[in-house]
Amino acid sequence: MKRFWTGTLAAIVVTCATALSAAPLKLQPANPQPSGLKPGLAVRYAYPVDVRTLVEASSALKIKSERGRPLAGLDHRDTNEGDITLTSKRSEHVVAGINGYVHFAKPGIHSIDFLTNDGLRATIGGQVVGKFDGRQTCDSTVMSEVEVPSAGWYKLDILYFQRLGTACLHMRMGAAGKRPSWMPDKAFGH
Repeated sequence: MKRFWTGTLAAIVVTCATALSAAPLKLQPANPQPSGLKPGLAVRYAYPVDVRTLVEASSALKIKSERGRPLAGLDHRDTNEGDITLTSKRSEHVVAGINGYVHFAKPGIHSIDFLTNDGLRATIGGQVVGKFDGRQTCDSTVMSEVEVPSAGWYKLDILYFQRLGTACLHMRMGAAGKRPSWMPDKAFGH
């Protein structure tokens, strides 16, 4: 038994050390930089009978989706049960394909995470920076460390789903070593 715990502890230490020493994900700025963007983010909705995974969410959008009212940004606080999810028509069994751009005012190393209820896959500048494939209450994804090579606009694509109960979707960011804060609506365009 002692050998099992020693091996398990060693594996945990190696995994944590590897995660801590991993290089930041290098984001690619939009090229060319967009101009004349509308505020917020574009969104398409699907309303499947049920949705439990990102694969099911992606399939639902491919089968049948409709354009929704744009999102002002990514600060959607946890709803009450029965409240509408984001700008959709329903409170439950909602899939959203969200896209546009996010503006980074300063280059450098930043930490990004998302709060989501339920599933999420978020890609910025060609890198997956947030992912949760399942159901959860409004909780955070794993923090991603990213390298922003220059100030400007970066392409953003999000696959999101809400299954039952309440819904939330937030994006937070902070300079490396600083506490992340909510991304303001003005940072998004489409």
